[in-house]
Amino acid sequence: MARKKKSITDLLITGIADKGKAVGRTESGEVIFVENAVPGDIVDVLVYRKKKSMSQAAVTAYKKYSEDRIKAACTHFGVCGGCKWQHLDYQAQLKHKFQTVKDSIKRIAKLDDSIVLPIIGCDDNFHYRNKLEYSFSSKRWITEQEASTDHVIEQNGALGFHKAGYFEKIVEINQCLLQDDLTNKIRNFVRDFTIKHDYRYYDFRTHEGIMRNMIVRNTADGQWMVIVSFSKKDKTKIIAMMDALKNEFPQIASLNYVVNTKLNDTIFDLDIVNYCGNPYIIESLGPLKYKIGQKSFFQTNTGQATKLFDIAARFADFSPDDNVYDLYTGLGSIALYISNLVQHVTGIEEIPEAIADANINKEFNKITNATFYAGDVRDILNDDFVKKHGKADVVITDPPRAGMHEDVIDTLLQLEVPKIVYISCNPASQARDLALLSKKYDVLAIQPVDMFPHTHHIESVAKLSLKTDI
Repeated sequence: MARKKKSITDLLITGIADKGKAVGRTESGEVIFVENAVPGDIVDVLVYRKKKSMSQAAVTAYKKYSEDRIKAACTHFGVCGGCKWQHLDYQAQLKHKFQTVKDSIKRIAKLDDSIVLPIIGCDDNFHYRNKLEYSFSSKRWITEQEASTDHVIEQNGALGFHKAGYFEKIVEINQCLLQDDLTNKIRNFVRDFTIKHDYRYYDFRTHEGIMRNMIVRNTADGQWMVIVSFSKKDKTKIIAMMDALKNEFPQIASLNYVVNTKLNDTIFDLDIVNYCGNPYIIESLGPLKYKIGQKSFFQTNTGQATKLFDIAARFADFSPDDNVYDLYTGLGSIALYISNLVQHVTGIEEIPEAIADANINKEFNKITNATFYAGDVRDILNDDFVKKHGKADVVITDPPRAGMHEDVIDTLLQLEVPKIVYISCNPASQARDLALLSKKYDVLAIQPVDMFPHTHHIESVAKLSLKTDI
């Protein structure tokens, strides 16, 4: 017998949660995660999934709209799914992200949340991304509005973003506000060209259709890179497409293509052909210039990355004779950024391609006091490593969302490095790790930084100092 679904009336939404969901709490203390609501809304909801201390629910009625609710700027909002919080005033977004960090520090790390500094927002909460990836699909997502009409719906495929939860369905995008408007002109030109010249879009089930993906990158200096992914080597169609882009957009400094015959979309294991221009674009970040290659990993928000790195440097309070370890260094962006402030910096990163980029940019900037290793931090950071490179005065760590492995934390506790700067994209995993590090470290400050406006993502930088009484 099916369990009867529970209704809750007059639920006050008080905060934001992962994946664009809002959160409220009943009078009995039950936590309710709600879709399509914003903090300040009062709603009736229907619970469709229940666990021990929390439930997930859908709105059935809005009793009162939040004063922080605004009209979303993007015409695709609510369908695309990429910007879950566009309908929440940006200052309110910052307030709730700030609170999320404070809650993690208090509840998970068990630390005094007064150490959390006011969040640093994004100067332009649109056009902040320097990279977008578009997909082609023979299956276009049909909106509820379209489906509710009597009109015949044409299914000509789509170029845009994946609909959340549907691997083969693509939301047709006409204007995305997250990157400079040239990205829209390039994407829409490609769509018009492919339709006009009968380029079939990829079918994720039958694996037919030549057009698969397109990556568009740009730099603060106005350089653009485009990589078009084709599913087969049709020389005539590929050259025609590349020539059309080359002639229409002289701003593209790096025009590339790749032939991907695999069943997955990743291109990191494939040879990318540089059709014209350079196989890289150059990004300025502080005093340095970075070569961003066809497969490079790089901070998606250049402006906020500069602020983030400056905070890390300020928290580290470097001396010219400092020996620094940079764990999870990526392409060495932070290590290279702070190299002029210290005696030596050594970076470790699991992805070999990222380390290759780190060494390219090291040479490009004529930096001689940085060394990079490809491998798992858990394996490389050991006694032999310390003997070879000397004990660190400062450790910078910027792990993935899951945080640091407990073995790495144990190693840091054994090393007793005087200062640690912990950069995180996940307040919960950072707070968990800080609780473990608190055995030997004082956590002096946490600086939240909003790298991705209109999403639930938050970066935060923690300043740790070795306790004097250990």
